[in-house]
Amino acid sequence: MASFFCSAKFVLLLLVISAVPIAYLISLETAKPTSHVYHYHSTGWFREGAKWDDLNTRFLVSFMEGGVGQIRVPDDHSPGTVLEEVRVVTDVDLAGNASLGLVVDPPRNRLLVAIADVFGNRYGAVAAYDLTTWDRLFLTQLSGPGDGKTFADDVAVDAVGNSYITDAKGNKIWKVGVNGKFQSTITSPLFIPKEWYKNIVGLNGIVYHPNGYLVVIHTFSGNLYKVEIEKGDDVKLIEVEGGPLSFGDGLELLSPTRLVVAGNPSRLVESSNDWETAKVIGKSKGQSHRLVTAATVKNEKVYLNHILGLGYPRRKHVLMEAVFDS
Repeated sequence: MASFFCSAKFVLLLLVISAVPIAYLISLETAKPTSHVYHYHSTGWFREGAKWDDLNTRFLVSFMEGGVGQIRVPDDHSPGTVLEEVRVVTDVDLAGNASLGLVVDPPRNRLLVAIADVFGNRYGAVAAYDLTTWDRLFLTQLSGPGDGKTFADDVAVDAVGNSYITDAKGNKIWKVGVNGKFQSTITSPLFIPKEWYKNIVGLNGIVYHPNGYLVVIHTFSGNLYKVEIEKGDDVKLIEVEGGPLSFGDGLELLSPTRLVVAGNPSRLVESSNDWETAKVIGKSKGQSHRLVTAATVKNEKVYLNHILGLGYPRRKHVLMEAVFDS
């Protein structure tokens, strides 16, 4: 039997077995896209977040290795053209931490980024950057080694410039003022499902609704919450018909009544009563082998960010228009 494991036949068998997923990936990569796609070249494997900056006609993406990049989209862009990522933020003092969720804040011409120690969960922060000069406007530390396990995952900004950052380990929301001063922590028993395994990844995607509240997703439970930040931070569980929204990641409002929950699959959720209740009205797979982690809206169309880039020596990443099937 031992001789078989050292034989050419065994080596051939291993090659055949390993070729199956590789062949499958190749077939997925070479298949004709079912919707519009932006491809861009990058030097990194992982791009966790992406947002469209309409004023400057570019996508902004967050680097798991730390930092932020931009992908400019020319007016005459051809669908077959691969765009180029350019790094615009490098923070030497944050080396070893990942840049994760991000949100564009047009009234104040800035980008807000959640920053976390992904593997050790010993550091969390939020940073703001000027969208023109890329100067760092502030860096607010949210947690450190003495605070237990935390994971600053995603960020939203309200009408007056306060930022709200989800803690995917501690199931809480940090509030930071417009100038970077820490304000408070929002907690609720509703944020913590009773099953321990549903808290492995907790509060994640977050958006600010123009009617003055937050909508937040809990990844492993699939729960969706409404946080009344103008009414004492009251937290309500949004009952979702067609839910739960398990493994939901980033959130993006398509309109005041429609919400995109990025994931695998991504889901389009609608509410007719100011997010007291909601209903899943569509699903989109995206490129599941690349894993969808975030969504953004460009020209009223939803684009899904895929965390994994493929190719060597230059990775090619995908931002794909979502097509929601009912």
